[in-house]
Amino acid sequence: MALTLFTSQRFADHLTPPGHPERVERHAVMQVLASEFRQRGGDVREPRAASDDEIVRVHDPDLLTLIGETAGRAVALDPDTFTSPDTYDVARLAAGAAISAVDHVLDGGPGTRAMALVRPPGHHAERNRAMGFCFFNNVAIGAAHARARGLARVAVVDYDVHHGNGTQWSFYGDPSVLYVSSHQFPYYPGTGAADEIGTGAGEGFNVNLPLAAGATDADYERVYSTIAGPILRAYNPELILVSAGFDAYKDDPLAAMRLEAGCFGRLTAAIASIANGCCGGRLVVVTEGGYDLKGLADSLRATIHALEDETPAGNDSHLAEPAPRADATIAAVMPYLVKYWTI
Repeated sequence: MALTLFTSQRFADHLTPPGHPERVERHAVMQVLASEFRQRGGDVREPRAASDDEIVRVHDPDLLTLIGETAGRAVALDPDTFTSPDTYDVARLAAGAAISAVDHVLDGGPGTRAMALVRPPGHHAERNRAMGFCFFNNVAIGAAHARARGLARVAVVDYDVHHGNGTQWSFYGDPSVLYVSSHQFPYYPGTGAADEIGTGAGEGFNVNLPLAAGATDADYERVYSTIAGPILRAYNPELILVSAGFDAYKDDPLAAMRLEAGCFGRLTAAIASIANGCCGGRLVVVTEGGYDLKGLADSLRATIHALEDETPAGNDSHLAEPAPRADATIAAVMPYLVKYWTI
């Protein structure tokens, strides 16, 4: 498969206060992985910044103005979310990287894949609010861009350990974007319950897979094979985007899951296999969280290798292992989903 990475040295220019988990060292890890990829002959490209019009497909113009007014300054937008003098420009570039990746995949031939290695992350940013280290919702802006280019069905899969509240609310009443999220629950930001399934025309097109703390590779792989995979295939999207957060890793300081790095590769490979079957392999992956530096490096490496590998399916060796948290999740979500999906 043809994989292209989109990243920039400018992502190091977003600075956070000392001790903040979303620190510039995360960018250094991403750049090491991009360098390894380039040394293997991989294609690494500089993204462009998102335009105002592209951002306001997802965000209120007042949020764009608010973030813009922080340019050149260090501002605390909430107890977790801080700007530095360059954050406004860097956040626009992160959103633009998602758009650049979408354009590359839509303009490429079958099997074209792209990954945007970005910071700051985006999936917590709501229409009118920056929060959770996020300023603009990169993956939602990418999905909205794909819709603006004429796609009728776009899917977003989010395996960050935190629920992507901003992405959920962006498309909560919109059946043209399917949102599937696996996440620790109850946990920050407090959303992502099983009964949050969408509203109006979008009812049934918002799929939450809330997992109890301590979930393992087996738990994640079971909920993906039992719930997420069948729904994605039935939806038959024309493009799949992934919010790739690596904070469900076993040693991450911001969560209490127990995933090994290889699980992220297997989840990504499984999603890629679905993309191969429904949308010509068109797949865009956008980074989100992941705050243990070794875990970030190992998980990101496994994910990139899964995107490069032409073998369509991941290793399912964990599917036969006990997965009590997955079983509880499946029992919790099934009553809300069977009306809309054959699972």
